[in-house]
Amino acid sequence: MSEKPLRPLAPAIAAALGLSLSACASSASNHPAAAPAAAGSSVVPVGSLSNGAATPVDLSVVQQDQIRAELPASIRDGGQLRVAIGDLPAGTPPLFFVGSDQKTLTGSEPDLARLVAGVLGLKPTFDNATWDNMFVAIDSGKDAVGFANITDTEKRKEKYDFASYREDNLGFEVLKSNPWSFTGDYHALAGKTIAVGSGTNQEKILLEWQTKLRAEGKDLTVKYYPDANSTLLALTSGKIDIFLGANPGVAYQVTQTAKSPTPTRIAGEYSGAGASLQGLIAATTKKDSGLAKPIADAVNYLIQNGDYAKWLAAWNLGNEAVQTSQVNPPGLPVTNS
Repeated sequence: MSEKPLRPLAPAIAAALGLSLSACASSASNHPAAAPAAAGSSVVPVGSLSNGAATPVDLSVVQQDQIRAELPASIRDGGQLRVAIGDLPAGTPPLFFVGSDQKTLTGSEPDLARLVAGVLGLKPTFDNATWDNMFVAIDSGKDAVGFANITDTEKRKEKYDFASYREDNLGFEVLKSNPWSFTGDYHALAGKTIAVGSGTNQEKILLEWQTKLRAEGKDLTVKYYPDANSTLLALTSGKIDIFLGANPGVAYQVTQTAKSPTPTRIAGEYSGAGASLQGLIAATTKKDSGLAKPIADAVNYLIQNGDYAKWLAAWNLGNEAVQTSQVNPPGLPVTNS
C-alpha cells in the first residue's frame, strides 16, 4: 500500500468499522438505481454510496468469454471473485470505505474489482480486514486477489503476482500553516516527526531515509497511530510534523480539512517505488495462482473500451492513469529510496 492515509470519519462510517463485509455494489438515495443488465453483462454503479467522495456513474460491463477462459478452472467454475480489502480499522476515501448505507464497501478499489469481475463473468465478494490480515487471507487461499492500493514491490514478488492498474504516488501532508516542503531530498526530513502506516511501502522508504540520516549523524522520528482520526489529531495538535501516505487519500484529506480551523496541504510527492522508478498499484494474487494474467487482460479491456477512464474520473484519480496493465512489472526494489 501504499497505504493508510488519514481522514475524519463520518459517524455512519465509524459505526460500521467492525463489520466484516461480503457485499456487492448497490444503489443509494444519492445515486439512482441502475437499469437491469442485459444477458451476459452487469451494471456497476461506480461511486455509489460515496458520501460525496465520487461522482457516481453507472457502467455496463459485458462478460468477455476469451478472457474468462484464461481463469483457473476452480475460480471460473466457482463463479465468484473473492476480493481482499485492507480497510479496517478505518476506511480510506477515496480508496475504500464503508458507504452511506453503513454496510456496503465502496471506493475506487472495490469499484475496479467489480468492473474486473464483470469482465470475467464472476460475482465479486469482499472480505474486509486489517492491512496485515488481508495478506493472510490471500496467502491462505481464502481470497483470490487483493484490490487495496497495494504497491508492486520486488520483495512482495517472492509471494505474490501482480496486475498493475494505477500509478503509485505518495504525498507528504502538513498543516497549511507549515511552510515546509519536500522536493525529493531526504535531508529535508532531518529533525522531523513523521507518521506513516505500518507495513506499507512508504514506511520502507521512510525507514531507509532514517538509516541514511543516522549514518550522517542526523535523524528523523517515526510515529505510528492505530487509525485515521488519531493520526489527524496528532498532526493538528503538533505531535507530528508530517504524515506520509498514499497520494489519493492525502489529496482527499486536504479537501476535507479545507474549511476547518486546521487545514492541511500536500507539501510534496514521491514515487511509491522510490527514487529511480515510477511506482505502480496492482491487483495482488498468490504467486503462480494463474489469476494475474486474466485480471491484467480484464483491466486492459476496460482501458480500451473507455470504462477505465470513467472509473478514474468518477473518483478524481485521472492523474494516476496507466496506459496498460502489466503482469509483474518492475516494482519497488529491495533497496531504493
